[in-house]
Amino acid sequence: MNQSLESRLARVRFSSLTPGADRIHFVNAEDVRIVLGRLPSEAWHRVRAVHFNDRSHGARTLGYVNQGLREIALCALPPRMSLTAALAKGQTPEQFGAKRGQKWPALAVCRLMLYDVLLHELGHLQLIDGDAPSKRLRFAREKFAQRFAAHWCSRLWSVRFPHPDPVHNPPSSEELRVCSSEMEKQQL
Repeated sequence: MNQSLESRLARVRFSSLTPGADRIHFVNAEDVRIVLGRLPSEAWHRVRAVHFNDRSHGARTLGYVNQGLREIALCALPPRMSLTAALAKGQTPEQFGAKRGQKWPALAVCRLMLYDVLLHELGHLQLIDGDAPSKRLRFAREKFAQRFAAHWCSRLWSVRFPHPDPVHNPPSSEELRVCSSEMEKQQL
């Protein structure tokens, strides 16, 4: 990473609240920094802070952008769950390393949080019409934010990223095979 990028990343603040019950944060500040560092700074220059909180409302909310459109929140989730219902049209659990009809492995949830939810929330920070009369109309709404996330996920995963944590690359065929054999064992 070059010095300029490191200094811009250093300006992004992070906060984390300890989740209640058995919920956990699947990603952390370092994970987010890695994703931001892989993107052009124009894609995330508006981000002032990223918060890890416990406002998922029963896993219905995975992340959101604050009213000022400068801060992103990523929510804590239950440790064992399926997130298939949270996928956008055209997405599959296999894209993130999970299998339909079974609980998602932690690695698949991490991939979804970083390479879909985080990117989607960054999409909401993209200026669409600087001359619009209201903030709501100036920045990206749901459809554009999801297109932004899909575009950057595809682009970032199109070339292998040399990092020891497999979350920063798409699931390998071996990972999907292991996931399938575990599902078969559960059905027996």
